[in-house]
Amino acid sequence: MDKETKAAKSAAATSSAAVFGAPCWVSLMARDLKAAQDFYGAVLGWRFRKGKLGDQFSVAFHEGALVAGIGALAPQLQVPVAWTPYFAVTDTDEAAARIRERSGTVAVGPLTFSLGRGALASDRDGAVFGIWEGELIPDWHSWRKTTPTWLRLRTRNAFEAAIFYGEVLEWACGRPGCCEVSYEEEEVVLHCDGHVLARLSSGAAEAVPDPMIQPRWHIHFPVKDVDATTEAAVKNGGFVVVRQSTPHGPETTLCDADGALFTVTSRFLD
Repeated sequence: MDKETKAAKSAAATSSAAVFGAPCWVSLMARDLKAAQDFYGAVLGWRFRKGKLGDQFSVAFHEGALVAGIGALAPQLQVPVAWTPYFAVTDTDEAAARIRERSGTVAVGPLTFSLGRGALASDRDGAVFGIWEGELIPDWHSWRKTTPTWLRLRTRNAFEAAIFYGEVLEWACGRPGCCEVSYEEEEVVLHCDGHVLARLSSGAAEAVPDPMIQPRWHIHFPVKDVDATTEAAVKNGGFVVVRQSTPHGPETTLCDADGALFTVTSRFLD
């Protein structure tokens, strides 16, 4: 048993009800699980072990910390390969109903798994996200503070999106432990206990071919060397979507060999 597996098994599990509304995981459903593991292992230095959801699902580690999940798409599902964030909810059925009531779409589920229940949905502008009720990854609180991943929603109107997600996920609802939102530098910022969880930015448009402008949850992976990581991605079958300089350093949005977008950045969320 390797040290990552030992650490994971020794940590206590957290229930989604205890951290409702918070981003609790990111996952990629790939057409070829082994090829995806090879790509992200070479590009981001991840290691993998079998997940609890079956042989077609693996968990990625980076320097001993849980990072993300990668699963295999069923061959009959002709859907785009994409990175998807999941949010913790107290009741998946109630959250799914709230999504529908607010003109969002529940595309898959809610479905029952060994560790809980989940569903895949999209908001009113088409940005895809998941909801999860049940057991989270071991030692989730440490994962939230140290995980090498963060989220940004690019949407048509960040304020309207914050209202949608706030009503669906119970942000700023006044219940003890709920996530709060604030407005900083023209973005809506989601935070809890002084820790930033995600940022929502305006300016996306649905009827455009550019994936960087379409409404979407973008997954960012902070790395030590953006240029070296970009070169590794291209060498292993990925390609560059856009490079840009930011006040916080360079970042590159990449497409993996299977078509999934992700961004490597020198910036951590906080």
